[in-house]
Amino acid sequence: MSALLPVPSLPSAEFHQAVLHPVPRVAVFDCDGTLWSGDAGSEFMKWTIESGLVSREVVDFVDRRYRAYLRGEVSELAICGEMVQMYQGLQEDEMRRVAKVYVAEFIHARIFPELRRLVEQLHLTGTEIWAVSSTNNWVIEEGVRELGISADHVLAARVACANGVVTNALVAVPTDEGKVTALRQAGVLAPDVVFGNSVHDAAMLALAGRPFAVNPTQALAEHARQVGWPIYLPAAV
Repeated sequence: MSALLPVPSLPSAEFHQAVLHPVPRVAVFDCDGTLWSGDAGSEFMKWTIESGLVSREVVDFVDRRYRAYLRGEVSELAICGEMVQMYQGLQEDEMRRVAKVYVAEFIHARIFPELRRLVEQLHLTGTEIWAVSSTNNWVIEEGVRELGISADHVLAARVACANGVVTNALVAVPTDEGKVTALRQAGVLAPDVVFGNSVHDAAMLALAGRPFAVNPTQALAEHARQVGWPIYLPAAV
């Protein structure tokens, strides 16, 4: 969701210039709301529920928890973890197949053209590109494949799989400070440029030599103005 108040945004040419000069060695992108519009995490959850992929017991539990999250009674960290754990017992191959169908139908067309061009330019300059998200890794890995970002450079919410079966054992839920932790564990300590759209990206943005608030929520737009981070609104917003 975009900021409700008027936000001074960099023109596209100035945004690209600011990112690419000097050429960054390492770039880090949040995904939902930053590389593409919308929240793939919650949308994928609802889509798989509607398709009957999970049991009624799981649906009832997740529905109660998600409603509590919207009321502020469940943390971002907790709900993002539960939105991956809800697929416990399903085959990992099935999750990847379902994610591929979902992304092809709902995500590819919502990638911001300006961000697509920017990622293409970063590839051409030899920049190391990472994607960090609190959405499940099946969706994120499939979503950024379209942008040439490899799965081994995706840090997303994930659970362990055993013998090809999804478990409820959380491996990582990169949100807030957890995004910084995930990057550090991957050896990314001081990225040159970072892009994010919500306050849950603020800690990660603060790591960057050049942070950019892209399509920011109201809260991130206000924080960006306070700390002097450039703001960029894709034309589609």
